[in-house]
Amino acid sequence: MKRIHVMAAVIVGSDGRILLAKRAANQHQGGLWEFPGGKCEAGETREQALDRELHEELGIRVTAARPLIQVSHDYADKSVLLDVWRVTGFSGEPHGAEGQPLAWVAPPALSDYRFPAANLPIVSAAQLPDCYWVTAPEWTAEHALAQLTQALAVGAALIYWRLPQLSAAAYLHCAQQAAALCAGRAQLMLHGEQALLAQVPGAGWHLSAAQLQGFQGERPAGVRMAASCHDAAELALANQLGVDFVTLSPLLQTASHPEAEPLGWAQAEQLLKQCLSPAYLLGGVSPADLPQAWQVGAQGIAAIRGLWRGVGAA
Repeated sequence: MKRIHVMAAVIVGSDGRILLAKRAANQHQGGLWEFPGGKCEAGETREQALDRELHEELGIRVTAARPLIQVSHDYADKSVLLDVWRVTGFSGEPHGAEGQPLAWVAPPALSDYRFPAANLPIVSAAQLPDCYWVTAPEWTAEHALAQLTQALAVGAALIYWRLPQLSAAAYLHCAQQAAALCAGRAQLMLHGEQALLAQVPGAGWHLSAAQLQGFQGERPAGVRMAASCHDAAELALANQLGVDFVTLSPLLQTASHPEAEPLGWAQAEQLLKQCLSPAYLLGGVSPADLPQAWQVGAQGIAAIRGLWRGVGAA
């Protein structure tokens, strides 16, 4: 079955809300909400197709956009490649040019809307930030909490609370303090066992590669879940589990893991084509690498030194 190349847009308004359109009842997946867009025609570039579709559907012209995520999905009656771009600039006032209802929705509220199955990874990508802040393994609890306060002040919105040198009791106490600081401001992701989640309300769970390989049963309901991946086999397991996002590493050579063979940008790009969830590239990267990360299909970058150094971390 030939895969249909569809351009789709996560259109972000000046207030941060995202524009949705409702599919007509007589359309494929009718009655569900979607991210606006349509089929890429022969001879069009991706940018041309995106601009044309949004002009036809919404009466706007794209002035600023960049890749967000690509999603391949097989329905019973068709196979699609959703080529999704984040649109942050446009001219004109969006309206349902084809009579379709529209809604501007705050990112956290996207989960309250019903989408076609192929759109679910896009919902995750639309809700996630560009950067995933990973704590340094050598930090004490006190230093990590001090760094977290500074990171939240500069807008950190997704934090992997990985402090392996702490005892289980010390880590739990520290995670509870971190969760209180993050409440209403950022998503905290815990490292360790699933039992921690019941004791740290609102926190997510980041599986190590070993946990991912050994995971059995259903993923915990209502909990944001991530996984560390390093190759195609681990990405396939993450796809099967249906995690909200992954890290893919190591992208480049790092001081912390000099023995690890880096993937490099080209191999990472090929691996990301197999990934069904948003992915952060980890290893030797900083915010300066975001444009290249987006171009190869990543959500953004994950980093220790490349992010925390900006708030005074050693």
